[in-house]
Amino acid sequence: MAMDTHMCYAEFGDIVQAIDDLDADVISLEAARSHMQVARELVAHGYPRQAGPGVYDIHSPRVPSADEAAELLRSALKGIPAERLWVNPDCGLKTRSCTETRASLENLVAAARTVRGELPVS
Repeated sequence: MAMDTHMCYAEFGDIVQAIDDLDADVISLEAARSHMQVARELVAHGYPRQAGPGVYDIHSPRVPSADEAAELLRSALKGIPAERLWVNPDCGLKTRSCTETRASLENLVAAARTVRGELPVS
């Protein structure tokens, strides 16, 4: 049985060992507002499992562009291997309208396709 967990807004560097100790298959974390700080902290720790640092700040009504999301994904890829990187918003979407959510998620998909196309073929 796969286990995943989600965490928002914390000093992740202070608790990264506890996160690792959860032994979750996938962890999704807030990262858009912090410009991928958590990804750097996971890398510094040597976090071995799949991670989804958020690339869409759901607490803002602003729709992030595909280019903006792609830049955050590229930043995450500096330490999290593509095969372990998930693309997701920071948190749940209940604070956003359907119009905002749809446009933002469409941009996330476009960003993921763009960045995937930039990866070396293995």
